[in-house]
Amino acid sequence: MLDSTVRQTVKATAPVLETHGVDLTRHFYARMFQHNPELREVFNQGHQRSGTQQQALAMAVAAYARHIDDPSVLAPVLERIAHKHVSLGIRAEHYGIVGRHLLASISEVLGDAATPAVIDAWAQAYGQLADVLIGLEGSLYQAASEQPGGWTGWRTFRVLRKQAESDEITSFELAPADGGQVPPFKPGQYVSVRVVVPELGHRQPRQYSLSDAPGRGHLRISVKREAGDRSEAALPEGMVSNHLHQRLAEGDVIEVAPPAGDFFLHEERDTPVVLISAGVGITPMMAMLEHLHAQRSRRPVRFFHAARHAGAQAFAPRVRQLVQGLPDGAAWIVHEEAIDGVTGTAHDALGRLDLTDQSLPSNADHYVCGPRGFMAAQIEVLRARGVPQERIHAEAFGTGGVAA
Repeated sequence: MLDSTVRQTVKATAPVLETHGVDLTRHFYARMFQHNPELREVFNQGHQRSGTQQQALAMAVAAYARHIDDPSVLAPVLERIAHKHVSLGIRAEHYGIVGRHLLASISEVLGDAATPAVIDAWAQAYGQLADVLIGLEGSLYQAASEQPGGWTGWRTFRVLRKQAESDEITSFELAPADGGQVPPFKPGQYVSVRVVVPELGHRQPRQYSLSDAPGRGHLRISVKREAGDRSEAALPEGMVSNHLHQRLAEGDVIEVAPPAGDFFLHEERDTPVVLISAGVGITPMMAMLEHLHAQRSRRPVRFFHAARHAGAQAFAPRVRQLVQGLPDGAAWIVHEEAIDGVTGTAHDALGRLDLTDQSLPSNADHYVCGPRGFMAAQIEVLRARGVPQERIHAEAFGTGGVAA
């Protein structure tokens, strides 16, 4: 435990970090990549270009400063970070590198405000945080390596099948290239994949939710091709997603990290299940729905999904098939707009998904995944309907998160 003087010194920097945090984290990443260029392969360079990684780190550093008296408040956030780190292969030795550049950046960006006392206090605070994360990650690494078919780090998988699910989303079924076993995972978790991006000249990792049930001899990811927007720097074209769509073929190999993530179906409960998603946020919900169907679950299941239009809609026929095979299952799919000439049963309504008047089973666990604005809106409705916080489980793709 840090002594009171150290905690007060760190807490006093919170307002400065909230004001100058992005400048600090931008400087930190530039400094670290200059001195340790090998770490460019660990960090998402797309998020670096858009600035979302710098923003997320700035918020995390400021939050740690605010809660330094009781870091346990941040336990759910640290658990999520630990899963991300394990999926990227971050090890204990990386913390010394990060700490060195973070302290140097505090000194270089804050100038006279970064007194020796402030730097010393942050060195101790960072050491405490690093110890917590190293401990959490060590447990996750051990669990990943000890399960049947488990491993840590990167393992070569072969693409068994490549299947277009919509105009934007393509699925890839992956199996170990060594012919070994596929480990179990919890429906809703993700894996990291790593490929060489020629435009960058080095490898890049990305996390993608597993979109099929466990126990089927393969891992399936369903990837949205991020076209980007050249008019907006914050929306760059997805380097890895486009590589997978355009260049990765059946029979090719790709590096994969073990399944990870703290967003998953709670199988120890017999409560009803409500799955709420938008866009590519449907992918972890498909793993949950496939698993519930495979297990012949008798839990009531409600599947709500929103897509922009029929061309962007993935898995609609499979969703219908799965919910019809459950004792108490139903689906409601909404498209924001219609496409001329496209008819059928892909959607139930046009417009935005609105849960206000939908029939929801009582005492259900609600799983929410999609763009942050969509998630925030759905969570607000659930809370207004009296759903307790512990029954709302949310997953945000990319950096940061959505409070549930």
